[in-house]
Amino acid sequence: MELPIPVMIHNEQLGLKGASGTLTQVNPDGFYLVTTSFGDKVHKVLLPIEQTILIFEGPEETAGETIEIER
Repeated sequence: MELPIPVMIHNEQLGLKGASGTLTQVNPDGFYLVTTSFGDKVHKVLLPIEQTILIFEGPEETAGETIEIER
């Protein structure tokens, strides 16, 4: 995974539910470093990995693979 990468941020402590941001670093001490907007300003924020969900904004591309499910 090459950084920076656009993400949607979910963090209950800050009330972020799908907020747009950019993941810039995964800190070995257990934090994500992201940039996101609060109001009309962009801020760098350290978010604890254990309490944060990041979803990559771009959908996963499957290169034409199909999945068959037997019933």
